[in-house]
Amino acid sequence: MSLFSHLPGLINFVLILGVMVLVHEFGHFLVAKLCGVRVEAFAFGFGKRLFGYRGKSGTDYRINLFPFGGYVKMTGEIEVDGIAHTDDTAPRDDAGNFNVKPRWQRILIALAGPVFNFILAFFILFAVNLFHHEVAEGLQGAAVIDYVAKGSAADAAGLQLGDTITRFDKVENPAWLDIFNRSMLHLNQPVAISYLHNGQSVDKQIIITSNGKLDDYDPIATGWIPRAQNTPLIVASVLPDSAMSEAGAQAGDRIATIDGLPLRSTEATSAYMTDQKGQPITLGILRNNASLTLKATPRLTEVPKRGKVYRLGFSVNPPPARVERMSFAGAVKQSWDDNKKTSLLIVDMLHGMFTREVSVRNVSGPVGIFQQIDTASSISKWYVLMLAAGISVNLGIFNLLPFPILDGGMILFLLVESVMRRDLNPAWKERIYQAAFFVILLVFGLIIFNDVSKFAIFHHTR
Repeated sequence: MSLFSHLPGLINFVLILGVMVLVHEFGHFLVAKLCGVRVEAFAFGFGKRLFGYRGKSGTDYRINLFPFGGYVKMTGEIEVDGIAHTDDTAPRDDAGNFNVKPRWQRILIALAGPVFNFILAFFILFAVNLFHHEVAEGLQGAAVIDYVAKGSAADAAGLQLGDTITRFDKVENPAWLDIFNRSMLHLNQPVAISYLHNGQSVDKQIIITSNGKLDDYDPIATGWIPRAQNTPLIVASVLPDSAMSEAGAQAGDRIATIDGLPLRSTEATSAYMTDQKGQPITLGILRNNASLTLKATPRLTEVPKRGKVYRLGFSVNPPPARVERMSFAGAVKQSWDDNKKTSLLIVDMLHGMFTREVSVRNVSGPVGIFQQIDTASSISKWYVLMLAAGISVNLGIFNLLPFPILDGGMILFLLVESVMRRDLNPAWKERIYQAAFFVILLVFGLIIFNDVSKFAIFHHTR
């Protein structure tokens, strides 16, 4: 591919990161102004000042050398190498000094940046759902079974791959969305069901097994996997050092069969590998109009809150979908639910990294984010917007981590000082900030290294 083919992705990458940073810093800026704090600099990027202008209020709106992030410098903060942090030696008789404000106001100022990122993500997904809500076609048409897990409630009801559900509870010819909605009313209860098996109608009862959550229904808990598409899965990317990369799979491959079964979702693939206890599988691959057979051995991987599951190490293109416009209220609820799920997923990943259940290699930096945006740009603007919402949530949560330099670190210091009812030693805090800055540089360097390594391996295997 030529560099020109990546131009839309590059433009979207710059726009998304720019907007995310500006919105984040505007949150700090706005709440600081509301609290009467004098803002001396509104900076995009770190390091040396390149250019900018000074507003009527005296704020220096500037662009710095390294365009990854940004900050708001307020009176009462000092700036070292383009990073602002508290200056406890600043005069205390200045009403515009950040440090003379009540600690609760300073906490609000620190919280404002991440909160504005969450608000931005909410409005992005609200707009997407209002004008372009996509639902997989397989969830709207006939309810066809993609796979049934062994020993599950669906297995006990006699359901098998390829069966079509013709009645669920009181609904005739239901779509999977109908089944999900009705299942919420019958968690851990038996429900009458009819389905077609090899052309014959079968009447049974099925226990709607719950995953323990009262606000969501997971069909995998019941053991049936919906068929979300009728066409083979298309591999979007292959993780380095994974079972799929060792098998020789490439982005763009279509997975026609797994051990002869036409599985059409990653959920079905995962359930099947679990039933086979990780035994080697045979992949029927379609590549450039040619049929290939690949052998792969699934790997047992620790996943937060799911335990150990078998993985091959690849992602797929989204299934065919139908677009609809949601109502205002429906778009609000859907955006809230989607952002909530994204936030919990990020928290789970962070928890998994600290408990060593998730590899640091799963973290993406600028190169990895560009690859994701570039891929989304080749699909549609709506996927770019949905990815932007996810990045905004990521930025908000990352900045809430209780680490010095980050907003969460400032909030932690202020909470500790509130409990102690006195300020921490300025020299001690200065050393902590310096050490934290060094650690941030090391982590950022590691993430960049991982990004470049994955990028190089990905293009070598294509």
